[in-house]
Amino acid sequence: MRAVVQRVSRAQVSVESQVVASIQKGLVVLLGISPTDCEQDARELAEKVANLRIFEDSAGKMNLSCLDVNGEIIVVSQFTLYADTRRGRRPSFTGAAKPDLAEPLCALFVDFLRAMGLRAQTGVFGAHMLVNLINDGPVTILLEQPGPERSSWNF
Repeated sequence: MRAVVQRVSRAQVSVESQVVASIQKGLVVLLGISPTDCEQDARELAEKVANLRIFEDSAGKMNLSCLDVNGEIIVVSQFTLYADTRRGRRPSFTGAAKPDLAEPLCALFVDFLRAMGLRAQTGVFGAHMLVNLINDGPVTILLEQPGPERSSWNF
């Protein structure tokens, strides 16, 4: 699993001109799922996102998590995080999981966030979405589960 985590002051997701998710202070998580991902990966990545200390404390240091600041989360499924651009100019997405695996794992990831007490919303799986956000900082973090020892980033 790969996640692009953005700290936001507000964000919303729209599908066909209808707002399907809207938050104030919190995180937007773009979530990519590979064919080898499993429930354990979803749980561990959700715990990492929920506890990632990227919000400022009273001293101005990034020392607080989304849980600590009572933040909200929008999770957007993003198969393009598994784009392979090593050859040619058109990305290949063969490294992304098929929808029958990706959709339930994405839902499970959101369930794990909610179980930790976070208010988590989602986009619409497989839909063309417009994501509007105000990146606070800006702060953008790349995460991958499993970690670097089993990493498959294409750099």
